[in-house]
Amino acid sequence: MPRSLLTPLVAFCVALAWSGSWITGKLAVASAPPLEISAVRFIIAAVVLAAIAISTRTDFGRGSLWPVMLAGVFGYFAYNAFVFVGLTMAPASDGALIVPTIIPVLTAVAASFVGERLTATKLVGFALASIGAALVILSGQTGDEVSSRRLVGDVLMLLGATCWAVYTVLGTIALRTRSPLAIVTIAAPIGAALLLPLGFFEKGYADVAGWTTGVWLNVLYLALAGSVASFILFYWVVRRVGAGVAAMTSYFVPVLTLAMAILFLGDRPQLLQLVGGVVILAGVRLATLRLARDAQPIPEGSA
Repeated sequence: MPRSLLTPLVAFCVALAWSGSWITGKLAVASAPPLEISAVRFIIAAVVLAAIAISTRTDFGRGSLWPVMLAGVFGYFAYNAFVFVGLTMAPASDGALIVPTIIPVLTAVAASFVGERLTATKLVGFALASIGAALVILSGQTGDEVSSRRLVGDVLMLLGATCWAVYTVLGTIALRTRSPLAIVTIAAPIGAALLLPLGFFEKGYADVAGWTTGVWLNVLYLALAGSVASFILFYWVVRRVGAGVAAMTSYFVPVLTLAMAILFLGDRPQLLQLVGGVVILAGVRLATLRLARDAQPIPEGSA
């Protein structure tokens, strides 16, 4: 498969997993405390990642561990703490539509500080995809009064988006000396260790044994698809196209979330939502149009 098609395809798979995470996350926090869910999610993810790394004899690389450790703080601990608490206050659709809009912009700005060049093609792609995301968001506004609780939830999700942008740029630095699997295997237990104490401020994990099968299935999806698989593949994309373009993976999320709502919830999309979805996809494709020509080949086995 040509690299120009492989990278968008992998990005699409990552976005598909993340879109499912918004739905399963909302279902999970409806029945269990958000910080407990986040902690259990990453404990499971850390164990699975360690098993994969051991079985594949992953080389954990050399050099400073600080970028990887900080990636665990921002991408696993802070992002999930903000987003999952925000999900208890605002609809999942708010997060799925707001967070993907701000992440690429923040990442593009942050990446410029570590030497990633912002070309005219990338900037036009960012702008086009942002317009598309804005159309999707506007189409979802019904004119109802926004409650203060929902507003706080949206602000928490925006803070989470900021943390994810920092996480993405830290990944660009860490990937200079380590593989995607090595990075997430090191970062996941750091995030789990930081999230674990926060759960004691909720129900102290006394309720975990009583979680329903539905809650556990949602948590397993978040751990295996939303963390293990998607995080490895996301850093795979970062290594090939850089932090700024990789962050545009999140632009697929509103479109896919809308499709899932149609398929599983019976929602009927508005015309403006469909137009926005097409514009988002056009922007993502434009930003990655020159990847095959500009990118350097990556040796087999290096990722």
